[in-house]
Amino acid sequence: MSQLHPRVWDRSRVGLAVLLCLSLIGSIVAPATVAAQDASSAMNVTEEAYTEPAPEPGDEYFEAAAEDGSWVSYVNPRDEYRDPYLGDGSGKICTVLLNEAGEPIVGETVPNTTVRVPTGETLEWHSSADPMTVEYPLTEHYDRPLDADQFGTSDDVAQGDGYMDSHCIEFHGPAIGDEIEYGEATVDGEYADEIDVVGYIQRDGYAWETDIDPVDAATSYEEAGGGWTYRESESHGQVVVVLQFASANQPETETAAATDTNANGTDGTDSSATADEAPGFGLVGSLVAILSLVAALLGRQQ
Repeated sequence: MSQLHPRVWDRSRVGLAVLLCLSLIGSIVAPATVAAQDASSAMNVTEEAYTEPAPEPGDEYFEAAAEDGSWVSYVNPRDEYRDPYLGDGSGKICTVLLNEAGEPIVGETVPNTTVRVPTGETLEWHSSADPMTVEYPLTEHYDRPLDADQFGTSDDVAQGDGYMDSHCIEFHGPAIGDEIEYGEATVDGEYADEIDVVGYIQRDGYAWETDIDPVDAATSYEEAGGGWTYRESESHGQVVVVLQFASANQPETETAAATDTNANGTDGTDSSATADEAPGFGLVGSLVAILSLVAALLGRQQ
């Protein structure tokens, strides 16, 4: 039987050592990667996102769009025209309900819960105003529960991300000089404690910008303004009341840590270090070990 030359044998051992170290790195990195992925999806949501594509040209609920692509409008059964028609004023008052992950929902998990937004005398003629009342679940109480695509962006649509997210009333016909007023939103009913009024987003006098995050953009009622006045150059206005499920529902990782603390009387941390926390033996440490081993074995060939 033939025997391997010593140098060939040494090189084989070097290759084997490298393979073993790479395998060890894989055993360290793979669990860390999985853990990171699990953490990103650990948010528990009480209600899954409601996904309704925005109507496209030719659809029953597609209304109109600007030729320059600056805006798009959808049919809204809560869109009303004042009679008598006093002027060119127009506007919207909307609500958007978000789950813990910031995704639009219709309130299927909060039945018998109502949001009310007081409106002023200028809108007392509107059948859905004075006050604006929103009952959940939207799908059980309204034709077209969501009628507007107010947030996000997409290359495929003029405004929004191509999915409906808001419930609105719309109005046309107030005179220039008229003031639109709204009060602070209140939440009543069986699950009122589960919904927070995050704030208000008011825009008047210019087009609505959808490239915003509703939670980040929402401000207090006082800062939002509580209404607007129509002027010749500012004949449109709108406000969105941002609502979100209460933050009592924590991510799974935090809940698990809290449970561990209560059960063991500790801070919920594991005494054994995780792969990416192991002192002196992370990915860099593994590479150093490989280089040191290869150098040692090569030195024996000299």
